[in-house]
Amino acid sequence: MTDQYMQTAYITHPLCLKHDMGDNHPESPARIHAIEDQLIAAGMMDYLQRHEAPEATREQLLRVHDADYVDFIASSAPSQGIVEIDADTLMNPYTYPAALRAAGAVVLGVDLVMGKKAENTFCNIRPPGHHAERARAMGFCIFNNVAVGVAHALEHHGLQRVAIADFDVHHGNGTEYIFHDEPRVMLCSTFQHPFYPYAGTDSGNDHIINVPLAAGTGGEGFRAAVMRHWLPALERFQPELLLVSAGFDAHRDDDMAMLRLTESDYAWVTKEIKRIAEKYAQGRIVSALEGGYELHALARSALAHIKVLSEL
Repeated sequence: MTDQYMQTAYITHPLCLKHDMGDNHPESPARIHAIEDQLIAAGMMDYLQRHEAPEATREQLLRVHDADYVDFIASSAPSQGIVEIDADTLMNPYTYPAALRAAGAVVLGVDLVMGKKAENTFCNIRPPGHHAERARAMGFCIFNNVAVGVAHALEHHGLQRVAIADFDVHHGNGTEYIFHDEPRVMLCSTFQHPFYPYAGTDSGNDHIINVPLAAGTGGEGFRAAVMRHWLPALERFQPELLLVSAGFDAHRDDDMAMLRLTESDYAWVTKEIKRIAEKYAQGRIVSALEGGYELHALARSALAHIKVLSEL
């Protein structure tokens, strides 16, 4: 690395480890540990700028969430034990502050790349975000972290074209609903269909590029979908900033779903996103962890993704 500017920033917070939905819940604190352990084992941590995520402010959250919903989440936090917000989304005493840090991580990531303090960033955060709607928690998600970051880029940094690449195995319904009528934001999404959250196949438009994939689709089908649908749309859109909803649950070893991607597919799509960013967005990418539940596959896939981000 030639200087600090060229480094990839790595953003997380200890509270993201304290959010816990129970011993048998797949969205566990071990996910963050798995990625960090893999980065350390690969010698990557020495090449990353380390940052602690701030809390997202109320103003930042209200750009994408209803005030009543933000208040509901704050008031639902238990003093002990676990409460259910949605059938598979629960809160313990640390969930609300962790969710504030998760959203704040993406805001910081945007500020770092816009301020030329880092070329790109990876946010190793939980709870994840892309299912969270304006006024609804679902799918393990409380606040829509990437959406909060995108709205910050639009309002605080004055950008006119921000793109999101979402390769999580589940459709980012919350992200789509938030930005469906916002032409300054392009969402490019691949996802298994039919599958949770049973959305995204009939709701696209010229800036919402949804590409449903059948169960059993492997790397060849995924790459073809990206080349045929995402890349021409991104070339047309010419984004000034790219955000990534980096879910690694389409991996063939992840039994939460039925796509068959491998680490090389995540490296490949990251290279393609990086190529677009270098062409139109001064290399600016902010990536945030979404899904990925088989810990070994998650760790290897995240490492492949971060390695490509950090390559000069």
